Amino acid sequence: MPRAVLRLLTSLLVLSAACSGSADTATDANSTDDTSATLSLAPTSTGDDGNDGAPTPPATLPDQADLEPNAIVERVVDGDTIIVEIHNTRGRVRLLGIDTPESVAENRPDQCYGAESSEYLRGLLPEGTEVTLIRDVQARDRYDRLLAYVVRTQDQLFVNLDLLERGFAGVLIYEPNSYYRNLFEDAEDAAVDGGIRLWSACGGPDVPLD
Repeated sequence: MPRAVLRLLTSLLVLSAACSGSADTATDANSTDDTSATLSLAPTSTGDDGNDGAPTPPATLPDQADLEPNAIVERVVDGDTIIVEIHNTRGRVRLLGIDTPESVAENRPDQCYGAESSEYLRGLLPEGTEVTLIRDVQARDRYDRLLAYVVRTQDQLFVNLDLLERGFAGVLIYEPNSYYRNLFEDAEDAAVDGGIRLWSACGGPDVPLD
């Protein structure tokens, strides 16, 4: 997507966030609190692509830096779900726009690359990590989880995009939460074409373990 278009979209969404005031957060106890709603992201750190050790370009969004934290990671549940503390309230967060293989679901079998995806996210977001949670149009899903894009505050790592680029997740868009659809789909296409991680080992994010 051209930089000028991204700047325009970012400006429009920041204006929308300013009008709406704050983001809703979902908690395990069904209580709520508010977090600031920032709707653009910053550059991220580098890493390897999982195939030949060559550096992968960082997952970057233009014209943003130094986002302030609004939550602290308590623990990682699986590859696309985390528990955070927001203003002394415990909340469950589902990472928007992505889907990782199941590894802890009570009613579904473990899936190929589920354990690896979960372990990778635990490495990215250990207990105590400060993060910026960013909402899209809808704040929660039907399970009352907060739906969010997650940025690791210390280095502005865009976690959702990083998981896609490094082959730990596939794209899963539920409208109207589709602001980063094109960016995410491009990242997934590159991971598929490169046969990175789950795309090589499993062929996709929803494959049962052998």
